[in-house]
Amino acid sequence: MSEIQLPADFETQMLSLLGKEEFDNFKAAINRTPRTSIRLNPAKHFSPNWPKSPIPWSAQGYFLEERPSFTLDPAFHAGAYYVQESSSMFIEHVLESLEISKGVYLDLAAAPGGKSTLLSTYLGNEGLLVANEVIQSRAQILKENAIKWGLGNIVVTNNDPDHFSDLEGFFDLVLVDAPCSGEGMFRKDPQAREEWSLDHVTLCSSRQKRIMDQAGALVKGGGYLIYSTCTFNEQENEEMIRFLTEEFAFEPIRIPLEKSWGIIESNVEVEDGTFFGYRFFPHQVEGEGFFITVLKRPDSASTQEPGRIKDFKHPVLKVIGDREGEALDKELGFDQTGKYYLLNDSYFRINKDFYRYFEKIAQALSLRYFGVELGKKQKNEWIPSPEWALSTLPKNGFAQVELSHDQALEFLRKNEQSFDGLPKGWILFTYQHLPLGWGKNLGNRLNNYYPKEWRIRM
Repeated sequence: MSEIQLPADFETQMLSLLGKEEFDNFKAAINRTPRTSIRLNPAKHFSPNWPKSPIPWSAQGYFLEERPSFTLDPAFHAGAYYVQESSSMFIEHVLESLEISKGVYLDLAAAPGGKSTLLSTYLGNEGLLVANEVIQSRAQILKENAIKWGLGNIVVTNNDPDHFSDLEGFFDLVLVDAPCSGEGMFRKDPQAREEWSLDHVTLCSSRQKRIMDQAGALVKGGGYLIYSTCTFNEQENEEMIRFLTEEFAFEPIRIPLEKSWGIIESNVEVEDGTFFGYRFFPHQVEGEGFFITVLKRPDSASTQEPGRIKDFKHPVLKVIGDREGEALDKELGFDQTGKYYLLNDSYFRINKDFYRYFEKIAQALSLRYFGVELGKKQKNEWIPSPEWALSTLPKNGFAQVELSHDQALEFLRKNEQSFDGLPKGWILFTYQHLPLGWGKNLGNRLNNYYPKEWRIRM
């Protein structure tokens, strides 16, 4: 790895933040190759055989000794793990150590989906996550990653932060991984170094304040706000804590740390007391640059609970009645009660415990995906969707065929395949018992129903 040239103003800023000796160590770390890390999906029961070591603040996170070709690993396409930078997995430690109550969460700037899939795992069957992305093309990537993660507790939306005004005081937790100047990505991303300037830092800070001015009001009384960046400067980090505490009533939250982790705690003195931030430097932590702070809304802050929507009206969604929904659950062998909706004749299912929250969200925001799409029903036959295949919901009544590594890659490339002794009809193809997608054996040929836009092109 050739030596990374850093912008002169950035060097001056970091010298002021770290001092000469620390800065030299920082600069040396910037020129080392970063380690690859993954976070396993515990709902998919997969254990990779690559040499790996645990990430200390993440029960599901691992450093890999070398970077494999994830594109050519069928388990990656099955949603068995997510390739995520180790520092950002610290959010798992925040959730677990604070025992943050499960409920309705929001990831306001969610693409490509690393933090959303982490929140999805933490919530499990006990919550609902709104994963929002402003940019439409990135919302599509977020949707794909939510589908492959497969837990069915994510609502993907495509909205500006100011579209959330009807949902003030609605969320138990709001996470904002803010668009930033990207200083923490200088080792990995040459473009971040080229785009950096002091003016760009100021521009990012202004944008973050506009976002947080909306986000702060979305947290319900007793709920939590998590703010993070992948940058080092105080303007985008500690100054944002000062801004938030001036605009809203928040209480400070301190995160327990192990000294061996190398994470640096910073104190921010404001009128209401001392607040805390946590900074990850690549010369002290096995990971990229990162900053995070956690604030709590006072219990007395306003809380919005969704009322019962007697007659749910939506321009494209049609609600399925409880009696028909219960019949569907029984027919499909689902042990938990679901709430069903029709969109373009395709059935979608969410956890019934959260349907009132979902319907409020659906009326306020622009939906891109939600729950699990099951597919269409023609007479007595299901035409199952790829989304159902990748979900953790049961697929009772369908034949299953386990594929070898090479066969799985051919399936994911949508190349023609033939197998001896296949039953006729719909078949769920799996790799290491991880569902990949559907095929249909017509007798004279096998149709591959893996989505074209997901296929491997390598």
